[in-house]
Amino acid sequence: MPKSALVIGGTRFIGRHTVEELLDHDYHVTIFNRGNHDNPFATREGVDHVEGDRRDETDLKAAKLSVRPDIVIDCVAYYPADVDIATDLFTDVEGYVYISSGDAYGEEEIPKREDATPMRPCTEEQAVDDAGETYGNRKAEGDRKIVEAAEEGVNAMSIRPCIVYGPYDYTERMDYWLDRVDSHDRVVVPGDGQNLWHRAYAPDVAKALRVVAENGEPGGFYNVGDQRAVTLEEMLELIADAMDTDIEVVTAGENELAAAGLSPEDFVLYRDYPHLLDVNKLADLGWESTPLEEAMARSVEEHRESDRDGAEYDPGRENEETVLDVLDTL
Repeated sequence: MPKSALVIGGTRFIGRHTVEELLDHDYHVTIFNRGNHDNPFATREGVDHVEGDRRDETDLKAAKLSVRPDIVIDCVAYYPADVDIATDLFTDVEGYVYISSGDAYGEEEIPKREDATPMRPCTEEQAVDDAGETYGNRKAEGDRKIVEAAEEGVNAMSIRPCIVYGPYDYTERMDYWLDRVDSHDRVVVPGDGQNLWHRAYAPDVAKALRVVAENGEPGGFYNVGDQRAVTLEEMLELIADAMDTDIEVVTAGENELAAAGLSPEDFVLYRDYPHLLDVNKLADLGWESTPLEEAMARSVEEHRESDRDGAEYDPGRENEETVLDVLDTL
């Protein structure tokens, strides 16, 4: 009889890949969510759906009683209280895994390590806030709830992904760059192109969730990211190779960008200080990431099948043309 997995969330990005990962490893999967998004597994054998609000403790308890899961993967715990309620409820599962974030780290270190780099603090006000600026604080407090639950005997763990990319990415952050490379021969990159914001391929995040649920240490945090981290310029070269095209990566400093009213921060996935996570702790559990060429090829394929273009992050091609004109006169 297959083991039972309850995925809180499960129909969009990381959750969708997680369901696929669990099915590939012979789990019977139940998705628990409010049903606000299309369910890609509606007719899939081995997948059930229970509708409910994860923030309603009665709904969550009903899901537990109907599913009786061996493991629980929590894709949508955005507040510390969500983790607190879930770990109080799933006290007897073989593994409960919470998706935290690399943003939970409170200091800029290279690399950031689970057991060495301090976490962000979290005030009572931040714990219930919904602002982007306090996202990392809330995730860090969720991690502290994981530690508390483990101390009470719950098999609770968390993973800390960096920026996640790959098929079905509704955030469209990577789609902006995929669209740029697919549409233009010359692509403007802020700075010198060597900035590094560690990324994680979504199916690898899903794999990490399963591996940690099965083999992780209660109370443990596990960083997740590509085992080969690349700069922004190298990422564009990977995209171009996957698209079988040639591009010129044109780097632009603050002065050149300012000519068009732009700054480096106007470009998605740009980060001034390097963000790099040490993933050796996860690798010690037997996890490994997908080769970058393979990950990017699949990302490109699905991007081209979708209607996503990352337009909300677009600094304006006309602005980029102004920057290119300035650079061409230097």
